[in-house]
Amino acid sequence: MIDEVDALYPASVAMFREEVGIDPEAGGSVGYRARVGQLVARGWAFAIIERGQVLFKTEVGAAVDGVCQLQGVWVHPDHRDRGIAAPALAGVVRLVRRDVAPDVTLYVNDFNAPARATYDRVGMRQVDTFASILL
Repeated sequence: MIDEVDALYPASVAMFREEVGIDPEAGGSVGYRARVGQLVARGWAFAIIERGQVLFKTEVGAAVDGVCQLQGVWVHPDHRDRGIAAPALAGVVRLVRRDVAPDVTLYVNDFNAPARATYDRVGMRQVDTFASILL
């Protein structure tokens, strides 16, 4: 498990910085690293790792009453636009629907056209719109 956390942690930090625009290590890395470790330990972290490098990753961030939410969908910058994300995410959705919850959701920024196209290819559909407000 520790090896998985060691591999996933840098990718998780990169995703957070890119997508949220905030450095999760700004106050130190202990809390965020612990969260990544919790997801790995629970079996809620999914990744394609080759030679120690994460090519694709996502996690189940929460699950309740037959619904779960994916978070942190990320493809390493060197591997983007190579057709990795859609089949990898489709595989994760199949596993999650079988093992965690039958309904799978996620949030995506409206300006993230590549991600939205990937989610369309996987068969996801937009059902609502909301805004995040960071203080």
